[in-house]
Amino acid sequence: MKRIWAALAVVVVLGVACIAGGYVYWQERLKAPLTINEPVLYQVPSGAGFSQVVSELENQGVLDGAWAFQLLGKLDPQALPDLRTGEYQLQPGMTGRDLMALFDSRDVVTYPLTIPEGWTFEQMRELLAAAPKLEQRTADMSDDEVMTLLDREGTHPEGWFFPDTYRYHLGMSDVDILRQSLHRMEGMLEEVWAEREDDLTIDSPYEALIMASLIERETGAPEERREIAGVFKRRMEQGMRLQTDPTVIYGMGERYEGQITHADLREATPYNTYVIDGLPPTPIAMPGRAALEAAVNPLPGDTLYFVARGDGTHKFSRTLREHNNAVNRYIRNRD
Repeated sequence: MKRIWAALAVVVVLGVACIAGGYVYWQERLKAPLTINEPVLYQVPSGAGFSQVVSELENQGVLDGAWAFQLLGKLDPQALPDLRTGEYQLQPGMTGRDLMALFDSRDVVTYPLTIPEGWTFEQMRELLAAAPKLEQRTADMSDDEVMTLLDREGTHPEGWFFPDTYRYHLGMSDVDILRQSLHRMEGMLEEVWAEREDDLTIDSPYEALIMASLIERETGAPEERREIAGVFKRRMEQGMRLQTDPTVIYGMGERYEGQITHADLREATPYNTYVIDGLPPTPIAMPGRAALEAAVNPLPGDTLYFVARGDGTHKFSRTLREHNNAVNRYIRNRD
């Protein structure tokens, strides 16, 4: 009987030792480094489970011992990361535990997409269509259909999207960027309009958006925006037409080929401010915050005219004679 108990004790000890050893080995496999010598970009498929992911990583030679993670999932499912569709950057030296932490952080690889100030909605759509790894949901939609999708049915899209750098990841769509940009502009416009001057010649946030788009298209020089806004304000106060070339260009659409003729200036389009009084019916571009702020806070002064110097800045004049002299100098190259 003593021999039987002794044998059982040995079996128990060996069993405990095997279990302990197995547990230690299992934990070591969870902490083992990935079998890579250079960064690897791994894409978590939509709807994938962690067991599927570690099996794929093992098949790709990135991970050794997928069984250890699959066992963890059976013993403690709550310990597994909550996977998010997207791309993850796996680095040499990362352990299996680091891998789980990376997936759990949802720190997916993102890509920048920059919408420049002064671009049109058409240019924005072209940029979105060319963005790599961005799902295209609006490719076959008209502008009206896009605005309806964004819950802005009947709204003209021009000017309503804030120009900025946005980041996206695999699994996002062009609609996600459009919605972010739209909400940014709406919020920005509301904020800027609340800080407006009292004696403006514009009566609504939308008119401020239109005015800002003209300012944005007229100059890229930050120090000029408020002065251009001041010129436009004084011209409207005195019943003068705005006579700004960017509105002529916008009204020409695809017919514009780099130059404006005298006939173009006389053409009656809804946007030609050489022909119409006041503001055009919609914005002509996407203004940035500085242009929005200038539109509602124009610089006081007495200038009524400006002409491009050719270096990105303008010569401002108080009288028509001064303006004509400036036109001769900077446009007709006469001294």
